[in-house]
Amino acid sequence: MNKTELNQFLDEKVTQYNNPTFIESDPIQIPHSFSLKEDIEISGFLTATIAWGNRKSIITNAKKMMELLGNSPYDFVLNHKPHHIDTIEHFVHRTFNTDDFKYFITALQHIYNNHQGLETIFSKNATSNSTQPAIHEFKNIFFEIPHLQRIQKHISDPLKGSAAKRINMFLRWMIRNDKTGVDFGIWNSLSPAQLSCPLDVHSGNVARKLGLLTRKQNDAKALAELDTSLRKMDKNDPVKYDFALFGLGVFEKF
Repeated sequence: MNKTELNQFLDEKVTQYNNPTFIESDPIQIPHSFSLKEDIEISGFLTATIAWGNRKSIITNAKKMMELLGNSPYDFVLNHKPHHIDTIEHFVHRTFNTDDFKYFITALQHIYNNHQGLETIFSKNATSNSTQPAIHEFKNIFFEIPHLQRIQKHISDPLKGSAAKRINMFLRWMIRNDKTGVDFGIWNSLSPAQLSCPLDVHSGNVARKLGLLTRKQNDAKALAELDTSLRKMDKNDPVKYDFALFGLGVFEKF
């Protein structure tokens, strides 16, 4: 395929996958069960945090997380007392365990009480064409209260070489308004043009087969390369192609 044909092919795949049927089998269904902005962003952040491994397992465990928060994540985060945290037990998703979950709730309370919430942190620290510096600063703020060192592994840092797939996916959910009801677009202080594609094994392999990516590792350098390729096709909404790359990889075994 030449560049024009490739662009048209991927645009068609975006249309095919970026629609409400996508929600049925995707972890994004968890924040879709809420209507309050803060419930959406907190449930989305927690769901994205554990979004690796089997998708059914991710969805099951994300639902369990919400149940442990009384299905009112913002109210729990904002108003919980230490004894409420103590009632959370027996939560595990791969290497994310009860201690990690408890700290995440405490750190989120700190962010809403002292940093005006999740959106404010990202909007203050993003550049005109990238949210990657904002992810780095978010991690610093998230871990500025006492914590076990091992918990830091659950938030990636793109300035230390990570592709930060899960948090880039979360930002896509919050910032990109796709007009089809999949991504939320509730963070109006940031633009889809600033987003980076959630790069994982599926999107990476498909991108390489299509000539959009040459670097073999799925790291920050590969993400920058892929971002450049996707921005050439749509500078205003480059991460819409995440749907095409992911759909081709997961559903079509491209």
